[in-house]
Formats: sequence, structure tokens, C-alpha cells
Amino acid sequence: MNSRLKFWVVSSSTCLVLLLLLGAVRGRSANPEDTYRHLAVYTEVLQHIKADYVEEPDMKGVTVGAVNGMLESIDPYASYLNADQYKQYVATKDQKKADIGLVMSKKFGYIGIVDAIPGSPAAKAGLGTTDVIETINGVATRDMPLAFAELLLKGDAGTNVELGVLRYRNPEPTKLTVTRAAIHYPVPLSKMMADNVGLVQVESLQGNGVQDVAAKVKELQNQGAKRLVLDVRHCATGEPASGIALANLFLDKGVITYTQGQKMARQDFNADASKDISKLPLAVITNRGTASGCEIAAAALLDNKRADVVGDRTYGDASIRKPITMDDGSAVILSVAKYYSPNGKAIQDTGVTPSVPVADVEQATDNEDQNPPNAEPQPKTNDDPVLKKAIEVVTKGKTDTAKSSATKRGGWSA
Repeated sequence: MNSRLKFWVVSSSTCLVLLLLLGAVRGRSANPEDTYRHLAVYTEVLQHIKADYVEEPDMKGVTVGAVNGMLESIDPYASYLNADQYKQYVATKDQKKADIGLVMSKKFGYIGIVDAIPGSPAAKAGLGTTDVIETINGVATRDMPLAFAELLLKGDAGTNVELGVLRYRNPEPTKLTVTRAAIHYPVPLSKMMADNVGLVQVESLQGNGVQDVAAKVKELQNQGAKRLVLDVRHCATGEPASGIALANLFLDKGVITYTQGQKMARQDFNADASKDISKLPLAVITNRGTASGCEIAAAALLDNKRADVVGDRTYGDASIRKPITMDDGSAVILSVAKYYSPNGKAIQDTGVTPSVPVADVEQATDNEDQNPPNAEPQPKTNDDPVLKKAIEVVTKGKTDTAKSSATKRGGWSA
């Protein structure tokens, strides 16, 4: 058994015990004696690992692996940073560094990709939502803190990052070299489609993203749009506040979202009628790369019955996170409150499930190939079955669309 596999066995076993401990600590049992019983089990297992395992284990590595495994089990965006890592994190987190453009979370103990920012070096390298980063510059990401991985990917523009990437249905890691660059977030695009359907494509809510969306919606309405499609596929960047503002462009009343945590009282975010700019029928397109602010907007529009959501379930990332420091200078970056849909679902736990599910198939042609040099970018619209379904839904209605599909199949099916 090689050292990596042995470490995996030891850390995984410890993680399982810590998960039992976590259940008690989180208050799933009201009896204090249960907590001490879980602690006793954990201590006994740890003693057996140290005394009876085939060889003397690295107990420091086991402990770090167990802590990271415990955090991942409750919060895929959490990080445990030792004192040196946390100092580096604090010193560099506000620096404007070049990057490769990934939004990430923990997955199976490794660094998983939520999505690559469209147009970024990572996107051009073909990295996407189902990929897992196994190594960064030769360093294994197994039990690597998420925040530390983000630090490793930043650096000077023009420098390279060597990645080992695990891909769906490919057992062997793929080696990639990605060059760091300044990240430019894509601006919203719009286009008038057939049947007076206005399309707004949003791939980021960073910066002035919401104001730009509002301007595009107003332009389409002035051009005679009678219906709207809001495409937020691959929109994984932008603060939750931007998602609230995006939803409010189409809502004049109702709860958009609310936050709540163990030590944070519920706070509602309600629609402001003065910020509503469109009453047109609306459909929203999502996929697994839709995260954070756009998830909040999609959930609000769906639960308030303002729009149908078409496409794939979103990733699940909407919480308030903050660092909590320890006595030894280390820190845990942890979600202290979650954003909820109006119907009471924690978005980070469940994502947003479309009312009209359609598997998202990536288009083969990229925007950069479609548009001549110096031309204004245009939304991707060629051979896009999800967009076609969204237009059908917003034009004919979900019920009529379902009846039409059933008729083509020769009747209704379960």
C-alpha cells in the first residue's frame, strides 16, 4: 500500500468518526451525555489508529485531513488554514493579482470546479464544472484548504500554473499548463429573437453587471420585445446582493430571499416596487455553472411565480462566510448564515431546480470564433436546444409546451 493510499485510509477513517462527533456538536441530540459518548468513541478510534495501524501514522496529517473532511461534509466552501497560511491569506486577499479565472469548491476531498469565468485562461483551457483539480504545481490538493488553493492560483500575469485535472469518465489525470492573466468579467449581451422575444445573456454580476442588465432590458423593450429570456448559465461570479438586485428588476413585491444562521436572526430581503423595470413574461435559463447571486435571482423569480426556470439544476453556493480565528493563529473560514429561497430552501444545500428541466449541451462554436475581430460580442444562439425550449416556454407557456411534447410522443407519459 503506497503512502498516499495509506494516508487516505487513515484520514478517511478519522473523518467518519468526526462526522459522528459533528452530529452531536450541532445539537442533533439534546442529551449532553451523547456528546461525551461521541468524544469517547473518537478518542478510542484515534488511539487504535496510532497503536494498531500497520505503521506509525503521521498524526498531524491525519488531524488536518480529518478537520478538512469534517468541514467539507457540512460546507464545501469552508477552509481550515494553519497560522502561516492564514497570515498569507490576510496579507494577499485584497491584492490585485493575475489569476486563471476559476470559481471553486471542495469535492471528494479535492478542489472541485464550480465553473470557469467565461473568457478567462481557465475557460480557454477547457476547464469546466465537472472537473476536479488533483494537483497545483505538483502539490496534491487532497485536503488542501480551498482558500489556500485560491492563493496558489494567483500570481504575476504571464506566469504559468501546472494543473493535474481529473475529468468525468477519465481515470487518468490530464496535465494542463494555464497562463495567469488579468481577469476581465464578461458584460451582459442582448439580442432580439424571433416572435419579439428579447434575450439577455448574463455571465457575470461583478461590477456594474446588474445596471448593465437593466440597460439591456430597457433597450429590448424599446425595440418592441414582448417577452424576455434571461440566460444566466455559467454565471458564477457576483455577490449575493447583486442577485437580489437582479431579481428586483422583475419583481414589484414579495420576498426575494432571506438569510439565517445559528447565531444570525432571519433577515428578509423584499422586492422594492420602485426598482421593478419590466412586467413582460419571463423565462430564466440555468445550468450547473450558475452559482451565487444568479441562483438567488433564479430562486426568487421561480418561487414568486414570476418566471419559469429552464435548464439544469444550479450548483449551490449562497452563504455569508467569515474567518473565525483560533488561539494558535489558525483560522476557519466558514458559512455563518445561508441564503434561502422564498419557499424556505437553503440554496447552498439544494441549488435551484428548474421548473422545466432540460439537459444543457455545450455549443461547439465559441463566441470568439463567431465574431470578426473588433466586432461587438453577441450571445450564443446557434443550435442551442435549451434556449429554444426557453423561448417556447415563454411564448406558449409551460402547459402548452408540455401538451405539445406529449402529442408528439403519442400521449402523456409519467
